Amino acid sequence: MTLHRKGPVIDFVNGCVDLTHGGGGRAMAQLVEDLFIAAFDNDMLRQRNDQACFAVEAGRMVMTTDGYVISPLFFPGGDIGSLAVHGTINDVAMAGAMPLALSASFIIEEGLRLADLKRIVESMAAASRSAGVPVVTGDTKVVEKGKGDGVFIATTGIGRVPAGIVISGDRARPGDAILISGTLGDHGVAVMSQRENLGFETRLQSDSAALHGLVAAMVAAVPGIRCLRDPTRGGLAATLNELAHQSGVGMVIEEAAIPVRAEVRGACELLGLDPLYVANEGKLIAIASADEAERLLEVMRDHRLGRDAAIIGRVVEDAHRFVQMETSFGGKRVVDWLAGEQLPRIC
Repeated sequence: MTLHRKGPVIDFVNGCVDLTHGGGGRAMAQLVEDLFIAAFDNDMLRQRNDQACFAVEAGRMVMTTDGYVISPLFFPGGDIGSLAVHGTINDVAMAGAMPLALSASFIIEEGLRLADLKRIVESMAAASRSAGVPVVTGDTKVVEKGKGDGVFIATTGIGRVPAGIVISGDRARPGDAILISGTLGDHGVAVMSQRENLGFETRLQSDSAALHGLVAAMVAAVPGIRCLRDPTRGGLAATLNELAHQSGVGMVIEEAAIPVRAEVRGACELLGLDPLYVANEGKLIAIASADEAERLLEVMRDHRLGRDAAIIGRVVEDAHRFVQMETSFGGKRVVDWLAGEQLPRIC
């Protein structure tokens, strides 16, 4: 990021991204200055270095990286920009950490409307400011038309874990309780409703949200939480299978206890999908000892992002590491890994 002499004013209303915006010259410098630095403005970005340098307190650090390739770029309740901030913050928070900073790399397709890029960047900046987690460094590349899908965003997040907190996917133990922070499938159905080949009417909005405030409240009340995970791609089913395999245990969940909105059930029935496998972007799964579960549930429900929280099952001994569901009809079925790609380009 370098200082530059002003060229022609960028047309953020009618203009489009072209290859000069990624060519390393004046057009690229002006786009970085007038859009990215203006939107994400903070002390570190204003230094215009190729990296961010900042002090952190001593302790255990957390780092995560992710890529966002969602289609469509805009959906009810969010867009690829806010989603990139929320998703990265949440991956850091699932270690019980407080997120500190983000990086963002934009891979932009030639021909993307500058108005759309501006909308995405400003949404991302607003999400970052609202969460209190700044974007402190980044990069911009432009690829030829037909070699991208509008824009892809790659992010990295770092955070710091409070002393004494150890939360990991390998710590679930038989007898533990399984909790979910709210309704399943809102994000996936909201995105699907905007796809040209699936378009249908719904009032649902994506649940995309930064969960570090909820996690901080949970950890303060119950520092012995075993596991936290956000059920994104593959939904609740894939996430519980991941945790079961990491911890070497089985899990049993209760269908009647799992919160799912009627609109999500209806959309899934229409499309032949199972809500257990639909992506979420503002929910978390928590595993804690049974004697701490009610206290944890109370704290979750006291937070605006956990009002629909529920205890949905328990961890059991099982050498096969199966996830099973007790159905509303009194039977039991295996909730297996997703076979193939149920919902492509959902996050």
